[in-house]
Order: sequence, then C-alpha cells, then structure tokens
Amino acid sequence: MSRPAPNHRADLAALARRAMRERGLLPDFSPAVLAEVAAFRSAIPEGDGHLPDLTGLPWFSVDNDDSRDLDQITVAERLDGGAVRVLVGIADVDVLAGLGSATDGHARENTTSVYTAGGVFTMLPERLSFDLTSLNEGEDRLSMVVELVVSPEGEVTSSTVFRARVRNRARLAYDAVAAWLSGEAPPPEAIGRAPGVEEQVRLQDEVARRLKGVRHEQGALTLQSIEARPVFDGGTLVDLAPERPNRAKELVENLMVAANGATARFLEAKGWPSLRRVVKEPARWGRIVELAAQHGDALPDRPDSRALSAFLERRRAADPLRFPDLSLAVVKLLGPGEYAVERPGEDAPGHFGLAVKDYTHSTAPNRRYPDLITQRLLKAALGGGPSPYTVADLEGLAVHCTKREDDANKVERRMKKSAAALLLSSRVGETFEGVVTGASEKGTWVRVLHPPVEGRVVRGSAGLDVGDRVRVRLLETDVERGYVDFGRAHGS
Repeated sequence: MSRPAPNHRADLAALARRAMRERGLLPDFSPAVLAEVAAFRSAIPEGDGHLPDLTGLPWFSVDNDDSRDLDQITVAERLDGGAVRVLVGIADVDVLAGLGSATDGHARENTTSVYTAGGVFTMLPERLSFDLTSLNEGEDRLSMVVELVVSPEGEVTSSTVFRARVRNRARLAYDAVAAWLSGEAPPPEAIGRAPGVEEQVRLQDEVARRLKGVRHEQGALTLQSIEARPVFDGGTLVDLAPERPNRAKELVENLMVAANGATARFLEAKGWPSLRRVVKEPARWGRIVELAAQHGDALPDRPDSRALSAFLERRRAADPLRFPDLSLAVVKLLGPGEYAVERPGEDAPGHFGLAVKDYTHSTAPNRRYPDLITQRLLKAALGGGPSPYTVADLEGLAVHCTKREDDANKVERRMKKSAAALLLSSRVGETFEGVVTGASEKGTWVRVLHPPVEGRVVRGSAGLDVGDRVRVRLLETDVERGYVDFGRAHGS
C-alpha cells in the first residue's frame, strides 16, 4: 500500500501561524473585519467619479509571478529635450480600508504582510488586497499618482502628486521581462496583447537606468542577498530556488525610490509632518573599515556611502560568488531601517543605503501600513483638510511599525530556517560545499551552495572565519526550531 504524499505546505503553515502568535502578530482576521469587507460592492465608491480619467493610458505592472496584491502601475512619455515624464499609480487602499475601520485596526496591529514558506499572511483581507484594492489587469481602480519629470541626466527636476482613475493594461512578471530585456527570450505574451506596452517597458527601463546612475554617483549601495523561494510539488517541498537580482526588478526599484522621494518632498512642501524611512549612518562603521581591509581595500575613518559603494562594486567584480555573503555582513553592520517622524522645518537623517535624503514609504499600501499612513496624509493635504494624525500619533506609529516590522522579519527568518531543515531532513550524513558567513563567540555559520541553506557548524569550527570555503557534513536538522547543524568534513 502506497503512503500518502506528505503535506509539507500545511505543516509549514501551522508552524508559521504559531510563530506569528508568539510574536504577537495576528494570523487571522476577526469576524468584524470579514463582515466589513464582505459588504463592499465596488472598488470605486460613489462620489469618486469626478477624478481625472487616465484609464486610456498604457499602464503596466511588474511583480513576482505569483503576486496578487498589485500596488503600483507605471506609464511614461518623452518630452522635448530628452526629458521623460513618469507617472507612478499607487493603489488607493484608504478608500475602502478607512481610518478607524475594523479592517484598519487589523492592518494597524500587524502593519505588514508576512511572507513565509507556509503561505502569505496578508495585512488586508484577500478580497481587498487581491481584488478591490489591487491594480488588477483590465480593472478600473482609484489611484494616488506620483508624477516625475526626469532629465536626460537622470535628475528628478519636478514632481507632484494627485488622485486619478487608472486601469492596468498588462500584468507582467519580473523573470519574463528581465529575460526579454536581456535578449534571452521573446516579449511576454501580455505585452503582445496590450498596444503600446512594449515601448513603455523599454522607455521606463531607460529612465530607471538614468535614475540608478545618479543615485550611485551619490553613493547608493549595491548589495546582493541570496533569497531562496520554496518550490512545491503539490504539497511537498522539493527545493529552495535562489532569487537573484534582475533588470526588471531594478526597473521597478529605481522608479519606486524616486516616487517615494517625491512623496516625501510633496508633504514637506505642504508644511506637513511625514513618516520617513531612515537608515542612519552606521554606528559600526569601524568594523566595515576592518572588513574592507581584510579584502585588501581601504575606507575612510568616517562613514562615507560613496566610498563604501565603490568598494562593494570592486568586490562584486572580483568575487561574484562570495559577494552575497559580503553584502550580508555589510547589511548587518549598517543596522536596520526604522521609521521616524519629520516635522515641518526639521531635518530627518535620510537613508544611508539608498543615498537619498528625503524618503518615505508610499508605494505598497496593500502590504505595508506606513504606506497607508502616508496615503492618508497625501489625500488630506490634497483636499485641504486637517491631518488625520497628530505629530504624537505619528511618533507612536513610527515606533510601533518599526517594532512590528522586526517581529515580521523574525517570523520570516524562522520559517526560512524551518523550510531549509525540512528540505534537508532526508540528507543527514551528506557532504556539502559551503562558505563561512559568520564567526564569533556565539557560533560559526556556513551557507552551503545548493540548496542555498545556512546552518551552524557545531563540530570542527576552530580556525574558520568569514569568507572561508569549507566542506561540511550535515549532522542533524530540527524543523520545529529551524535548526540545521553541520560538522566540518574530514580533510577540509
């Protein structure tokens, strides 16, 4: 008699739910939230038909293949003199998840969607984030639009924000678009169905590269992590596939960074407080200097993003295999991002890693609560009404959102480890090639190359240091706790 196939997906989902509760996050929506959302009949409430109608433009979205919560769409046009006008349409979530509603209460508690190998725990109920407030292909939606004018040199010379009605003409996926732009594959089918979108993608890729060039001149850091996506065959976990940077992801990232900066400047110009996303100058800069010296390079004594950016570019060219591990070390030494309030006339620290001074989160309101807060501030500023938040409110929310982001990150990291332990549970005793990613009094850690899994070296770690190549033998896994334990292999 054959045994039924294991349901790893269900097991990981149960672990994820438990991990969320342990961190104080809500894995389920209350009956009040579900009833509230079930009562909605339209994505566009009555009274909003007067907004500008931009549904005829060739908007498109680019996201992960399996993403259903589409937050942004974009469109662009060439102007005289080589400049380009870019419009970034952002889902109007506030129109259905209003401040003080039951739905808002849940979103305010969790502050973010949580992405795990056991499934996605969305910040908003799926009927909103996957349907009524998602910028789905072929559907009319309300949007906050950020307008940018980008010069031939890549500078944002002017920007503004307004509300409009939009329609996504083509839902595209990162990998397919990147392969096409790189000449490795034909255009995605959705491009062929939507007149004007092929030209749009190429134009926006050009503009994104201009923007990226300016940011890197200013010291934006090139960092590369190895994120592994779980691959299932039915309910069985069969692999962890590495997700690598690609040209389509860079296109979206560079346009969103520009839109977030324009949003922050818009609120500042209106004399309004805002919730900024900041990464301060690294307190452990001295350790980053030491890390550069270990690679035969030199950095100045004081934090300098331009110098660090140049060092990282040199290392990526010299040793692409181990660059993700160097990137991880630098990320940890930079310290986490956080939310902070900028009052009118004050000067927020800015974002060290992106090399931008004015920066907020505004482009993912289906997934992040700070973006929804910013959206409400923008709508109030545009309407000339009072702010929906006092400065004291924003200060409390900044602390809360930072804490909840940390909680969500810990759940996601724990579930990545559990998925890795589950995948390797049948391979105890096998030997793997790896790279040492951490070495301290707390322990020594190694990342094996395939599958891309990190574990602790519990036997034979003496003398190992970060960056060393090493062969290790898998000794034990613990799915419940997310442990993967290695021993140094003979002769390594």
